Amino acid sequence: MIRALLVLMISAAPAMTGEFNKKLNPGDPAPSWKDLPGTDGKTHSLSDLTGKDVVVVVFLCNSCPIANDYENRINEFAKQHAGPDSKVALIAINVNTIPDDRLDKMKVRAAKKKYAFPYLYDESQKIAKEFGANYTPEFFVLNKDRKVVYMGAMDDKSNEAEAKTNFLEPAVTAALKGEAFPKGETLARGCMIRWKKERE
Repeated sequence: MIRALLVLMISAAPAMTGEFNKKLNPGDPAPSWKDLPGTDGKTHSLSDLTGKDVVVVVFLCNSCPIANDYENRINEFAKQHAGPDSKVALIAINVNTIPDDRLDKMKVRAAKKKYAFPYLYDESQKIAKEFGANYTPEFFVLNKDRKVVYMGAMDDKSNEAEAKTNFLEPAVTAALKGEAFPKGETLARGCMIRWKKERE
């Protein structure tokens, strides 16, 4: 009786991975992108990053106030951990198609905020759908084999002054060591990605 109850309780418990992202689980191969235009005037592909042991992908945009709250944190992470000579790369991708989020406005914002990372645009929204991303910002850490080792939030609070637990940095550290990150998924917090209507 007790054993049966324990089995029932365990089977009813929420899954530790794949709970929030309905497309990917930690350990899955990461989707690839090819020739996405960047604010630097170049095109970018995942295959360009073969020399990097870890790739951080963040879905970002201009128009979300919560994404704006994270800009400085993302930029600081890129400066500290994802410089040209680092084994880590950070790539931001915007898939929103409203006027404020189009490539011309992205170029203005990237220059104003002095982004230290590539800021790419995917008007088709394909890459966000393949990653199962729904929010800006939403983070994915890819290891050397380009498998997803972490996905979700950067830390535990949108307000930088209140943030106490960082998820992104230890996930990247684990990936660099070739280790699994115990907390493979958290709930991303931000604005919903503005998906195009089917008729568009």
